[in-house]
Amino acid sequence: MVEKNSEEIYRQACEVLTGGVSRNTVYRKPFPHYAAKASGCYISDVEGTERIDFANNMAALIHGHAHPAIIEAVSRQLQRGTAYTLASEIEVAFAQLLNKRAKSFERIRFVNSGTEAVMAMIKASRAFTGRAKIAKAEGAYHGTYDYAEVSQTANPTNWGDINKPNSVPLVYATPKGVLDDVLIFPYNDIERTIAILDTQADQIACVLIDPVPHRVGLLQGTCEFIEAIYNWTRKNGALLVFDEVVTLRVKYGGAQEKYSVSPDITALGKIIGGGFPVGAIAGRADIMKVLDPRESNLRFPHSGTFSANPITMTAGYVAMELFDKDAVLRLNALTDKAIRQIEEVIRLVDVPVSLTGAGSMFRFHLTPTPPSTYREAYQTKEANAIINELLDFLYFNEKMLMINTFACMFSTVMTQKEIDKLSDGLLRAFRALKPKIEKLQNT
Repeated sequence: MVEKNSEEIYRQACEVLTGGVSRNTVYRKPFPHYAAKASGCYISDVEGTERIDFANNMAALIHGHAHPAIIEAVSRQLQRGTAYTLASEIEVAFAQLLNKRAKSFERIRFVNSGTEAVMAMIKASRAFTGRAKIAKAEGAYHGTYDYAEVSQTANPTNWGDINKPNSVPLVYATPKGVLDDVLIFPYNDIERTIAILDTQADQIACVLIDPVPHRVGLLQGTCEFIEAIYNWTRKNGALLVFDEVVTLRVKYGGAQEKYSVSPDITALGKIIGGGFPVGAIAGRADIMKVLDPRESNLRFPHSGTFSANPITMTAGYVAMELFDKDAVLRLNALTDKAIRQIEEVIRLVDVPVSLTGAGSMFRFHLTPTPPSTYREAYQTKEANAIINELLDFLYFNEKMLMINTFACMFSTVMTQKEIDKLSDGLLRAFRALKPKIEKLQNT
């Protein structure tokens, strides 16, 4: 077999794949690079270049690539079959393991992606409450379900008055009915959010919250904000639902462990798959009954060809068993040390850059102080251009891969060695781009 380079592979890809890719995330100009192999926290492309992977497949790989324990368990299961029109015992064991992590997890149902989990969570909320509308934060990403993606990319030209943000479509020709059924509120703004919710209090099925929303700015939801939303839902017969597809990594019991109140349902994904496609919803037993086939009045018939397939369940079980309380604490401590080193780099270079985040994830902002709202965190075209230059500098010069929002998601296989390389690489990147970053602040 003749070896090919990324440019050649992409040229062939454009003849059979729309845009040459199956997910826009991996596209980069003039062509994406193609992975050849990956192990631990390192990934190599077909040209043979090895990079430290701080993206971990968009936060999905909590133990990095090709973890030996996961490979061994999955290899054994492969010989017994990959999917059946029968249940598998590992599904039960995995549910038992996950349900112990958070007090709000009473019953669980597995699906195939984070998007599917959020979709099922919204539909379950509607089925339980008998209401159609949802409320979500401006700028928050919750996957690709029509309702969940409203105002995901709202910008100054269309986001409207902060006291009543517009419901902005992401995809061209999104039905108006979808937009009308989604109320948008400013994250962490109690007064404005409650006022917005009150306008349609008897029609809202659920308030959808990501406790550390990446696209909003990787800003942690304040205890006061989460408690205020929880109290509002109790008063008005709505559900509080959390999207912890990304944030389950923040603490052993997810980001929700921080709060004195618990969500009614939680959507899960990414790290619980052990490197395989996965999603789940976990929540109150009485609410989850809407999916129960034993009910005489089944409100939410639900199935899925590959839901709870034994390969994903096996990989997920091993991954989450390994990601125990001690592993969470160790990874968070390593991340804290990395942040301290990076903040020292920022002071040394004297560049207007700040960080936000929680647990084992953080994001950079080209501002001297961290943003506190989505509208503050919103990046102009000029800012995006500089961020892309920084990412390219790190990718090509420093041999490291980050998430395209200029964010890092750590894995348990990282060590001080990788942290030192990260801070050294950022030192050189910030020095190289400092004039452009400073100019951005002055415009």
